Amino acid sequence: MIASITGQVEHVGLSTAVVAVGGFGVQVQATPETLSGLRIGGEVRLDTAYVARKDESPLLFGFRSPAEREVFEIMLGVSGVGPRTALAVLSVLGPDAVHRAIAQGDAKAFTTVPGIGPKGARRIVLELADKLIVPDRPAQPAAAAPMEPWREQVLEALVGLGWNEKDAARGIADALSDREELAASGDVPAILRTVLGWLGAAKAGPRVPAERGA
Repeated sequence: MIASITGQVEHVGLSTAVVAVGGFGVQVQATPETLSGLRIGGEVRLDTAYVARKDESPLLFGFRSPAEREVFEIMLGVSGVGPRTALAVLSVLGPDAVHRAIAQGDAKAFTTVPGIGPKGARRIVLELADKLIVPDRPAQPAAAAPMEPWREQVLEALVGLGWNEKDAARGIADALSDREELAASGDVPAILRTVLGWLGAAKAGPRVPAERGA
């Protein structure tokens, strides 16, 4: 079985592409979305599915991901669904939408695919109900809060003056821990002077907090 191909794109058509592999031009059938991502002369890797046909030439189908190939191959197990129809399902819905439609018993979603009527759509949902499971999606880490423009400028200035980034960042945080108004002002020169003064005092020895009103 040909599980994947890697090579240079020689041709991109409406429904097929030709990829040069080991001196041969390999033709693959693919969805319009997959084909739109190919560029003639560019390198490509496609997961593939080989389909032998009785009394006809075999076909090789190319996919952007193993998830697409998995849906395609499972669709071929449905009564009355051939490779062209399975590819059309991927073209219209995509693998994630197919998983959702099966999980929710949404036969109507498949009627949006050319060549699939209500009866065929119900058959797809019925036959794939225990074969296609919605994949678990890993939890996305929370996006880090964007750095204030003044903080980035002060950090860059301190690094330029010789402090490493970690010490500079800690110095900014410590120097401004009790100066919220200054931090809120975003006054880069004033903040930089304050942080430099704090770093200088910290380098010289333990910092003695200034008395209020001094």
